[in-house]
Amino acid sequence: MDSTMPGSGDHSSTNDYFSDISSEMALFGKYEVGKLLGRGAFAKVYQARNLKTGETVAIKTMSKRKVLQGKLMAHVKREIAIMRRLHHPNIVKLFEVLATKTKVYFVMEYAKGGELFSRVTKGRFSEDLCRRYFQQLISAIGFCHSRGIYHRDLKPENLLLDETWNLKVTDFGLGAVSEQARARQDGLLHTLCGT
Repeated sequence: MDSTMPGSGDHSSTNDYFSDISSEMALFGKYEVGKLLGRGAFAKVYQARNLKTGETVAIKTMSKRKVLQGKLMAHVKREIAIMRRLHHPNIVKLFEVLATKTKVYFVMEYAKGGELFSRVTKGRFSEDLCRRYFQQLISAIGFCHSRGIYHRDLKPENLLLDETWNLKVTDFGLGAVSEQARARQDGLLHTLCGT
């Protein structure tokens, strides 16, 4: 996910940033949508608040039209299936998936600390902090592998930090499962890989 953020000097209407959420989001009556957190080729991620619990969440929204045009429906379904199988303290939780005729919404755990990438660009980390992040990453990836799940797009932009600066792996859009390899005669994964 590219974390391009609206510039602080940009005074255009906040509603411009939420045009893809549209009135459909209000129909759910569950979430108050806040600021745009980031965007990629097929998705935008917004901060939101669960109206019932008050909890802050992240909502990844995708246009069904763009997903279908990009022939990515199988990827979206696989990402949902993968995230539903993963419950680990260092992996972003998927709370629910909502859909309308035109959009798909992933309601996920909000990582208040943002992307690890933005923290790395601001300066050096201590050896202890690097060790902590590496241990958390290895724990999360080991957990995935023990369940036959392979991320295939690990990069600092897909590693988030929560409010207590713990690492959270996110974006399983290019993830694969071991069943895919067993289904092929050569035993290899034949899906897209990321960076």
